Amino acid sequence: MDHGLASVVVRHTHRVPVPPPSGSGRQGEFAARQLDATLMTVGFKLSAELLERLAELPEETVAETGRWTLRTVGEMVGDHVRHNVYFRDFPANVPDTFDFWMSCVADALADPAARAGTLDQLREGVVDLLTLPAYGTYHHAYEEMLAAHEELIDAAGDRITVLHLGDALESEAGALYLALAGSVTPLGEERLADLRVLAGVCADGPQPAEIPVRENRAVVNRARLEVGCPPLLDTVTDVLRLACALSDGDVTLREPTRFRALSRPVRRALLGGLDAVVAASPAKLTDVPAYGEQWKRLGERLHPHEYPKWPHAAAVFEVARGERRVRSLDSRVEELLEGGQVAEAAELLTSAPGRLYRGLDRLLRSARDQEQRDAVVAAALRTVGQVSGRVVLSVREHLHNRAAKSDRRRVFVNRAGGGWVADDTRAPVPEREREALIAALDAETARRLPDPGHLLIDPGMLDVALPLSGRAAPSGLGVLPRGSLSRVEGELLRFFVYWKERRRTTDYDLSAVMLDAEYEPMAWLSWTSLTEVEGEHSGDITEAPDGASEFIDLRLGAVRGTYLVPEVDIYSGESFDEVGESFFGFMLREAEQRGRPFEPRTVRLKSELRGPGRVALPVAFVRGADGWQAKWLHVYLKGDPARNTVEGNRLTVGALLRAVMEHESLTIRHLVGLLADRADSVTLWDGTTLPEGPVTFLGLARPEGLHPHSRVLTPENLRDAIPA
Repeated sequence: MDHGLASVVVRHTHRVPVPPPSGSGRQGEFAARQLDATLMTVGFKLSAELLERLAELPEETVAETGRWTLRTVGEMVGDHVRHNVYFRDFPANVPDTFDFWMSCVADALADPAARAGTLDQLREGVVDLLTLPAYGTYHHAYEEMLAAHEELIDAAGDRITVLHLGDALESEAGALYLALAGSVTPLGEERLADLRVLAGVCADGPQPAEIPVRENRAVVNRARLEVGCPPLLDTVTDVLRLACALSDGDVTLREPTRFRALSRPVRRALLGGLDAVVAASPAKLTDVPAYGEQWKRLGERLHPHEYPKWPHAAAVFEVARGERRVRSLDSRVEELLEGGQVAEAAELLTSAPGRLYRGLDRLLRSARDQEQRDAVVAAALRTVGQVSGRVVLSVREHLHNRAAKSDRRRVFVNRAGGGWVADDTRAPVPEREREALIAALDAETARRLPDPGHLLIDPGMLDVALPLSGRAAPSGLGVLPRGSLSRVEGELLRFFVYWKERRRTTDYDLSAVMLDAEYEPMAWLSWTSLTEVEGEHSGDITEAPDGASEFIDLRLGAVRGTYLVPEVDIYSGESFDEVGESFFGFMLREAEQRGRPFEPRTVRLKSELRGPGRVALPVAFVRGADGWQAKWLHVYLKGDPARNTVEGNRLTVGALLRAVMEHESLTIRHLVGLLADRADSVTLWDGTTLPEGPVTFLGLARPEGLHPHSRVLTPENLRDAIPA
């Protein structure tokens, strides 16, 4: 069995691929029960069905399955690395910050090698902590830290993630490939990487009827080309994305790709496909200028002048070099809008319905009179059936948030996760048109949704946001899309960050800022404030050649503020995209549980840190009338090139959080409202009794005992909730 491929399946589906029963009795029963017991120590367990299947397999097969499964779930939860802390007894015996710094100075003065330099700094009145030998590096072994902590006591609230019985690996990989390739929403970088693996394995097998997302299509086209199948191309940009995929570049085209030398057969395939696309629709040349520089670089590798039989392909590079002028759709629309011809611009955009819908806000604000506004709405209503489901829902969310309000702030989050805030200076969208469009979008969404039959809903799923963008949620365990809300239950909340530098000394700092109801900072925990009423910081680690961890422990009952925001600041060194590995998470536990600083079965979230900027804001915590909730952010702030601190960006964090809280995301609750009228019945699941027949289940995790013909939507496949 390909263990790497099997791990991909488990991470995405929580299903373990296993071979059929061997017919040799129950040789694997003891090994299967051992595996189940070991998995529970990291917060996982085998479903009854999976446990039974493993018991029917040879013992060596169960042992092999256990090895790669344990390795996979360890990585999912962050238990594949050693999480040490600076203060060995953390959260006990964490010193006062000033007292700790003075002890580091005293140690330096007692060190002959550091004494002279420390005295010089003291005379100048400023001491650099990084020059003190006792500061920033571990002074005890991982095993010594473990010995200082009691065993974790079991608690009813510990996380248990059930692993379900899967089919044979080939079948599971094929199903996952079809699901990812056919996704109607863009995939994040990690999921695109998994699609690359699956596309190569499944290139000769069944293919999705449609690949609606262009980045996904580029990855699949590469696999098709490598096995001798023609690529699926219908725009010139499809060819550019495919060339990027062949060079292991960025298929989203956000970053320029350094194209590799391409073989003659590959060059012929790209140029021939490009020629066919332009020959069938010369108007598609208007897409070339948007990526003109990348087309020029690609032309240096394709040598189109060597293939005179494909003149339409050569025209693409003439446009890129400026030797041939074409008017893009956007330029024609801009000319009409500058001339006040809003109705004509809307009519022109009906040839590209997606662009029309993305521009509705501007068109309605640009309209000079009711006649022009009516023309814009009419164009939108006429083409609503041609717009992708993701755009339908995205525009619905946008219009919902465009109701007239005063003192409103806008939060921007780009596809890479970079975020910033600005005043909303736009005129409001006219209410009559806004309501008409919302009604049309809801009707169109309802029309596209499948009949749910018996709709069974986990109430915890209702406030989960729909994943309408590729970076709505990074990869990890327990991660929900940006804008989601989920309950937080437990006495102790513990944040953690882990990073491992690749080439340069790298210092990441974990901090948490507490804000009041008006988003004003009240207090914080960080390397500059190791203790507060609410909790403790585990100590500052300033380099990570072998990996490093920092923790913050908080007693939720003692938190004074309304909002609690953990953040990861890059003080120096490699960015989140450069570092060898980095992830953030949080644990929940009861006060009497004790245990080590990192206990995998108490982990509720483990989220990869990969994004732009120097400050990461994965999640925020909000105090409500009935307790705390997590608000999922997945945002990266630009920050400073170096020496980012929680004190330096606390006001920016407050402004961003305010804008995020004011923005209402479209959630599963919205889809349930549209489905309810079509469902045979709707049941809020109490977490115990399950119906006997098939259902459409919406929940945070698939429960054991569902009818095998049920349709199941969990955070792992929530993209399937978006209609095509």
